[in-house]
Amino acid sequence: MTSISQQSSLDERQSEHIDGVSGAARLGMGLAEFIVTIAVMTASIALAIDSMLPALPSIGQSLSVANANDTQLVIGVFLLGFGVSQIFFGSISDAFGRRVVLLGGLAFFTLGSFAASQAASFETLLVLRFLQGIGAAAIRITTMAVVRDCFGGREMARVMSYVMIVFMIVPIVAPSLGQLVIVYASWHWVFILIGGIGAVLFIWAMTRMKESLPPEDRLPLSVGAVLSGFRTVLTNRITCGYMIGLTLFSAVICAYVVSVQQVFGEVYGLVDWLPIAFAGTAGGIAVANFANGFFVRSFGMRRISHAAMILFTLLAAIGYALSLAGTPAFAISYLLFSILLMFFAVIATNFTAISLEPMGHLAGTATAITGFVSTTGGTLLGAGVGQLFNGTLQPLFGGFALFGLFTILATLWAERGKLFTHPGDKDAAHEHGGAHM
Repeated sequence: MTSISQQSSLDERQSEHIDGVSGAARLGMGLAEFIVTIAVMTASIALAIDSMLPALPSIGQSLSVANANDTQLVIGVFLLGFGVSQIFFGSISDAFGRRVVLLGGLAFFTLGSFAASQAASFETLLVLRFLQGIGAAAIRITTMAVVRDCFGGREMARVMSYVMIVFMIVPIVAPSLGQLVIVYASWHWVFILIGGIGAVLFIWAMTRMKESLPPEDRLPLSVGAVLSGFRTVLTNRITCGYMIGLTLFSAVICAYVVSVQQVFGEVYGLVDWLPIAFAGTAGGIAVANFANGFFVRSFGMRRISHAAMILFTLLAAIGYALSLAGTPAFAISYLLFSILLMFFAVIATNFTAISLEPMGHLAGTATAITGFVSTTGGTLLGAGVGQLFNGTLQPLFGGFALFGLFTILATLWAERGKLFTHPGDKDAAHEHGGAHM
């Protein structure tokens, strides 16, 4: 039997020769359908988060939540379930294929949504949100592994950027959907809406998506194989270093999402404008991902993401300094958040691709471990920043600046002290020099 390292090497060599059309054809799809399908599957996770934002005050009032900061747990607990369960689904999908795990995850996510709509207490709702997050984890792991099965290197980063463009439509419209539901019905119907969309996606996956991992490429589900896969992932300097960076930037987006309703509502008194303001920052993320998809093959994942993380850290430090002097004008804060989240998008997309690039054949296990660490760690760190909310922007900007600083240090460790370039970039640039979008 071929060793895991040999399989990984073989997969990397094969992925270098997969172009956009043939990669998507592995699922029996064209490239556009592939991108939309993967994006919508992963966007269901964003829908389960962002559509809840306008509903948090109603949930707190309906279920008698005493501390307003505790309503953040509706988001945080979902992310925690999403994070801690990812570590299991990678090995399962490497052993049994992506499709069966994806279908199971969609079913669990859908049923969890409908059950949450019937929650009669805040504690019950949190338990069901945790379970809903577990289903979302299976969706995330398998869709990411499918992308890695079909594409490699800069092509993977390019495809992921275009996936993110479609994906970001959901954060743009989800808060408005949630608010529309709250205006005409109760918060329970937000969960019914999410469950209905999950059911549609289940049917689509069952009828349109083929298996991307052939039986001959699957790994046995044994303790030895799993531990060997984990060892391969955790002993790779690039994967671990960028996984730490992903953890810190998962904390960035978690801190923002759990705090944004209170920032706009309590700090600036713009609670009714939350969907529009949130849509604006989400639109900026979509633009950043489009730009990344356009430029990544010319400049490389490292040059773009390394510049972005340095600029992010500097800008967050400026925001923190301004907040120490008092609450900045809304226009200034909103501009800073918008630009910071654009940098976040570029960093997260490229860091994900870089961390998975050395893993090749272990895409499921690698995605599971990086997802488990980054989402769980990021949720705990980001939720901690959210709980520090004190009516000012200091915790948010200060947390962003610290997360950016530690990401720079982790990246320096991963790249052995060198930023902006990597030996593989030169080869990739030569290989793709004549390619067109």
